[in-house]
Amino acid sequence: MRNEQHRRRPSGSLTDSPKRISRPEKQRTPARTSKRVQAEKNPSRTHSAKSPEEYADMRERRRHAARIRQMKKKRRRRILLAVLAVAVVAGAAGGGFYFLKETVFKGPVMSYSIKNEFADYQVKDSEKRADSFASDLCVVSGDKLLDSVSLEDGQEGLLLNLSSREVLYAKGAYERVYPASITKIMTALLAFQYGNMDDVVTITQDNVTLEEGSQVVGFQPGDQVTMDQLIHGLLVYSGNDAASAIATHIGGTEAEFVNMMNDYAAQLGCTGTHFTNPHGLQDENHYTTPYDIYLMLKEALNYPEFTKITQLSSYNVTYKNSEGADMSISLMATDHYLTGEATAPKGITVLGGKTGTTSDAGNCLALLCQDAYGEPYISIIMGASTKEILYQQMNSLLENVNSV
Repeated sequence: MRNEQHRRRPSGSLTDSPKRISRPEKQRTPARTSKRVQAEKNPSRTHSAKSPEEYADMRERRRHAARIRQMKKKRRRRILLAVLAVAVVAGAAGGGFYFLKETVFKGPVMSYSIKNEFADYQVKDSEKRADSFASDLCVVSGDKLLDSVSLEDGQEGLLLNLSSREVLYAKGAYERVYPASITKIMTALLAFQYGNMDDVVTITQDNVTLEEGSQVVGFQPGDQVTMDQLIHGLLVYSGNDAASAIATHIGGTEAEFVNMMNDYAAQLGCTGTHFTNPHGLQDENHYTTPYDIYLMLKEALNYPEFTKITQLSSYNVTYKNSEGADMSISLMATDHYLTGEATAPKGITVLGGKTGTTSDAGNCLALLCQDAYGEPYISIIMGASTKEILYQQMNSLLENVNSV
């Protein structure tokens, strides 16, 4: 029995029959299914394998693209270096030229000459000169007298052809003179430029508080007058109250309007002019020159209203007073050529202008006229001792228009 027990082996011994306990296989999930199996099940979802030749071609294309990029980088570097080199050379050349010019080749300073500037070109004389400020002006370089014109000592005068810009007569063109009411040319210019002819202006006490005996239309404080009526009273009758009313209406104050007058005169090139009031009453700091009067009168020709008004022999102004009642004043022109008190030479048509008279300025007249052919002229006489002499001298001046 012991032998039987000895021969009996444990059931788990290696000498027992090779029976193994089989374990159930785990089912593989679709996620772990091999690519090959998936390909067999769904061949449409896989790509066909590339051949060695295709892989070689892809590698060659990549190498070619890399070579192109490298070449572009080198080209950009070469261009940058070339630009820097050119800039350095140009700077060095400029510096060298300036050094030589200022040291070795420096000579005496020469005035600018267009002949030297364009020495290699043939330029017409008319092309050598640019248009100057005075290209459309009569330029007076000095006195130019006429035997037929005789002005008194201390008098000044001009006779200018506006078309040909010829100076026919000149005496004291740049002498300082008192303009008297010729000042009102500038007052009218500002009124035309900044005023509204339909504006109704209320006359103030300051407008009528003027030098005793001065020329006035006769307005009273509170009167309602249009700007158009004021300008007529200014130019036809030379009313100082009209000038003051225009000044305060446009400038706000008379002082500000005077500043506007001086600014406008400077713009016109009136270098010998200074205004202190809008009417021309005597002030030692209120002055101009015959040539500056020409510049102002020439500017006035740009406003057709100016010559239209200054050709009137009379004007009737109708307005309302402070109580609203209608008022009317008849005004006669101060220019004797317009009223028939003086007659211009044959063939001369007076187109207008402005008179001026004070004890210090004397009798003055700035006139626009034309000859028988329609050629325009400006004639100026300053400082005549009487009105009679003034028009005699003006006629002697105008007679030279027909002799041209």
